[in-house]
Amino acid sequence: MQKASKNMFSGPADSYPHLIGDIGGTNARFAMIAAPGAPISHVATLRCADYSGPLEAIHAWRTQQAAPTPRNGAIGIANPVTGDQLRLTNNPWAFSVEALRQALHMEQLVFVNDFTALALSLPHLGDAERYQVGTGVCIPGCAIGVIGPGTGLGVSGLIPSGKGYVPLGGEGGHVSLSPQTDEEFALTALLAREYGHVSAERVLSGPGLITLYRALAQVRGQTAQALDSAAITTAALSGTDALCAASLAMFCALLGSCAGNLALTLGARGGVFIGGGIVPRLGGYFAESAFRQRFEAKGRFSSYLAQIPTYVITANNPALIGAAVALEQAVTRG
Repeated sequence: MQKASKNMFSGPADSYPHLIGDIGGTNARFAMIAAPGAPISHVATLRCADYSGPLEAIHAWRTQQAAPTPRNGAIGIANPVTGDQLRLTNNPWAFSVEALRQALHMEQLVFVNDFTALALSLPHLGDAERYQVGTGVCIPGCAIGVIGPGTGLGVSGLIPSGKGYVPLGGEGGHVSLSPQTDEEFALTALLAREYGHVSAERVLSGPGLITLYRALAQVRGQTAQALDSAAITTAALSGTDALCAASLAMFCALLGSCAGNLALTLGARGGVFIGGGIVPRLGGYFAESAFRQRFEAKGRFSSYLAQIPTYVITANNPALIGAAVALEQAVTRG
């Protein structure tokens, strides 16, 4: 994909300033595009737990950043967007989009799934804002997939349409987990007895890594410590705890199987991108993990998947770029 400038944003001049945002289970990020062709500015990250809802968080962001009053806005949100009333899956915020728009005195306020926003950003990322894991070459004009573990497991994609792409808004993180090894099957069976359905997100997320670690300890007859996901990751990367190391290794392998499923489902010969808050922090460990081997391990279609490239997104706040694209499309249509 071609590198594009962050100063690409256009649209009617009288529609600016634009508010753009990305609300996850843990953090909310807000920023501003002041005028056509202007870069993203006034970027700030706020902890969702510090505010009772998006209105209070946006007011706090405007005060902290001395941001001008936005006329239009678009926000990616870690939730299905199916109507006016939104209630986040991994966050206690619940609100009406229309009531929020009126309270902010905005002409238009658009909400999209956060991974739909991330998908929209992909054609605008430069080569320095991603790195490739494994082999494969992007085929222009083909479908693109994106998946990423964070507070939850986000999944989306871009489907070619005419001269551009149409983003997917779905909940692919809740597909059933795909174990492959005897130990993974044992772990999945253990979790099924506890939860019923074992989704990919159940283990492929920040909270999921804790669940995986504790379940793997049970499968191996070991004692799990009271560790959070950051501590598990740190111990695994430093090699100071064998159970943590095995947990993170299984995490990467299962993510590879899940990403391979996405590539097959979409026919994602334009590549599969890995986002979210966990994988980009793993650096070289992830590239050396079983992720790519498991991505390709699909029997008769292994050679097909070997031709599809996989990338880790390293760009700062790429979902904000996607939200800006979503708003520009909405303003242009409107």
